[in-house]
Amino acid sequence: MASSPLGQPTRGTTGTNRLRRNDRWIAASTALRRAEDPLVVDLGYGASGVTALELAARLRRVRPDAEVLGLEIDPARVATATRQLAEVRAGRTGFPPDLRVSFARGGFEVPLPGDRRAAVIRAMNVLRQYDEPEVPAAWRTMAARLAPGGLLVEGTCDEIGRIASWVDVDRDGSALRLTISLRLEGLERPSIVAERLPKALIHRNVPGERIHALLTELDREWDRAAPLSTFGATQRFLAAVSALRDQGWPVQGGRTRWRLGELTLPWDAVAPRPA
Repeated sequence: MASSPLGQPTRGTTGTNRLRRNDRWIAASTALRRAEDPLVVDLGYGASGVTALELAARLRRVRPDAEVLGLEIDPARVATATRQLAEVRAGRTGFPPDLRVSFARGGFEVPLPGDRRAAVIRAMNVLRQYDEPEVPAAWRTMAARLAPGGLLVEGTCDEIGRIASWVDVDRDGSALRLTISLRLEGLERPSIVAERLPKALIHRNVPGERIHALLTELDREWDRAAPLSTFGATQRFLAAVSALRDQGWPVQGGRTRWRLGELTLPWDAVAPRPA
C-alpha cells in the first residue's frame, strides 16, 4: 500500500450503473479475455465502491476468475467501500457474496501486491481536474503497472452513464483508440459527447482539430439519417456511422458495436494536432 498515493482526490461523484458502458467494453476486451492473471483495477472509484462491485459482477460472466481491485486516494472512501464489501460478503446485497473484489488505498502508482500486474486499469472521471499537459505523464505512470498485453482505459462519462468516451492506452503509455459510447434512445445530437471527452481531447473540439471534424461530420450524418428515426434511433445511428466510414473515417468494429451506440476510431484519427 502506498504511503503517499500519487494524484489528487476526485470529486467522488459516482452512482449505480454509471459505468455500465465502460464495464461492457472491458468485458469484451482482448486484454481481459486473454490475460493470464485477469486482475482489473478500478482506479478512483469515488465515494462509493459500487462501480468496482458492478465491474466485478459483470466481468465474472466472461472470466469467472476475474478479480477487481478498487483503489482510492482518500482513506475514508476506502473505509466506506470496505464496509459495503462486508455487506456483500454477508449476503445482504444483490451482489454474489463470493465476488472477487477488494479495496485499498492508491493512486496513479497503482500499488499491487507482490509482483502482480494488472490486465486492465480503468480510470474513469479521474483526469478531469488535471491540465491537458499532465495527461501523458499520468498515462505512462498508470500504464507502467500493466501486464504484457494489458490495457489502460481512461475517460469520462456523465452522472447517469448515458454519455461516455474513453481512450485505450497500451503498456508504453501510448494511446491506441478513442471510443464514444452514447445511449441512443432520446439522443438529440451525437456531438453532446463533446462535454464528456477525455481530458486529452476536451479542449480540442475547435475548428482545425480532428476531433472537431469528427463530431461535425457525425452530427451531419445523424441529421441526414433523420428519416430513419421511424425505425428507431439505432437504425439512424447505424446509417450515420456507415456514412462516416464511407467518407474515409477509419471506423473500427462493426454493426454489433455500433448498435450499442459505440463509435471507435484509431487515436491517430482524432489526436490533437501538434502545436
